[in-house]
Amino acid sequence: RGYFKIENKYRSGLDKIISSLENNYEISLLSGDNEGEKENLRRYFGNDSELHFFQSPQNKLDFIKSIREKGKNVLMIGDGLNDAGALIQSDVGISISDNTNNFSPACDGILDSNSFNKLQDFISFSGTSKKIIIWSFVLSLIYNIFGLGFAFQGTLSPLIAAILMPLSSISVVLFTSVSTNIIARKRGLL
Repeated sequence: RGYFKIENKYRSGLDKIISSLENNYEISLLSGDNEGEKENLRRYFGNDSELHFFQSPQNKLDFIKSIREKGKNVLMIGDGLNDAGALIQSDVGISISDNTNNFSPACDGILDSNSFNKLQDFISFSGTSKKIIIWSFVLSLIYNIFGLGFAFQGTLSPLIAAILMPLSSISVVLFTSVSTNIIARKRGLL
């Protein structure tokens, strides 16, 4: 007369995230669960992605090691303590958390599960952040070249130089912080 149907529920936006990442990256799934969801996961991951089930924490860690030994960079995304070793072993480890007070201390970053659908945006923003940091070094270099020019000429008093030096550091930090926040807001990441 009736029955119970129990099925896994995946994070919202998983299909969009995978399709946006698979164009630029190799994707693998490491799961401690059995293969019961293999066919459902194939719909998301396609036939090109590696799907590994029955993975212990040690298996996950060894898998990440083997990829890195091939000279590849690894971004590991995990959501439990059983992922801690693999998160440490990866180049970048991101812990997805429903409660940001409960996270794996082995990770490089914590992503609130409500922001999971923005993962690709965060990854591309990291490239933008790198460019901002490079520009801040250029700004610092220009500032110091001008400062050295005045210092060699002896046209700056020690008091003015002592004031300008911390100002250069502050200006670089302000440039980086303000630029990063403005661009993040424009992209809807804050």
